[in-house]
Amino acid sequence: MAAVVALVDDLFFQAKMIETAKHVGVELRVCTTPEALLAEGAKDSTRLAIIDLNARAKPLEAAVQMQAVAPGVPVIAFLSHVQTDLADAARAAGCREVMPRSQFTRNLATILERAKSQS
Repeated sequence: MAAVVALVDDLFFQAKMIETAKHVGVELRVCTTPEALLAEGAKDSTRLAIIDLNARAKPLEAAVQMQAVAPGVPVIAFLSHVQTDLADAARAAGCREVMPRSQFTRNLATILERAKSQS
């Protein structure tokens, strides 16, 4: 089964992501620290990494490090729509897609489905 790892520390949003992943049939491993994200992301089954750029952990550093431990795994990041400088920094850090939280939420099922097709 394709797996998605996510660095998200918002409990409400974690629950939403977990429920959507179950509905889509994707294994989702939620992490609250960059270290956990990197450990989970290095596993062979990982097909996608998701990073909440508003997480309290160091999300930009996690994005850069994720590229090193799992170079073929795409990284998608989301943030508040007004944080354009942070979005630019995330793209520079190697995030394949950076989107506002509202867009990410709206497209979450589709994003997770894409991870399934990358298996």
